[in-house]
Amino acid sequence: MRLTCPLCGPRDRREFTYYGSEDYLNRPAEGAQPEAWNDYLHLRDNPAGITKDLWYHDMGCSSWLLVTRNTVTHEINDVQAVAAAATGGAAT
Repeated sequence: MRLTCPLCGPRDRREFTYYGSEDYLNRPAEGAQPEAWNDYLHLRDNPAGITKDLWYHDMGCSSWLLVTRNTVTHEINDVQAVAAAATGGAAT
C-alpha cells in the first residue's frame, strides 16, 4: 500500500504508523463525564468499506495525516494533513 503524503509525495506505507480511527480527533471536553472518556477510549466501529483513519509519517516529515480508505478493496481515496482537514484545507 502506498500513501501520498501532502508534503513528501507518494511513499510506501512502512514509512507511516497507523493510529486508528479519526474519532481520536474528537476528544471529550474538559470536565466530561467518565462515560464520555470510556466511549472515546474504548468504543470503536469496525466498518467494512470507507473509513477515515489517522496515520503518522514517522519516517518522513512527522505529519499527522487523515487517510480516507476502503477497508474492503484497500483503495486509498484521499490523504490530507490533519491540520488542513481541521481548517477545511485542500486535499491532495
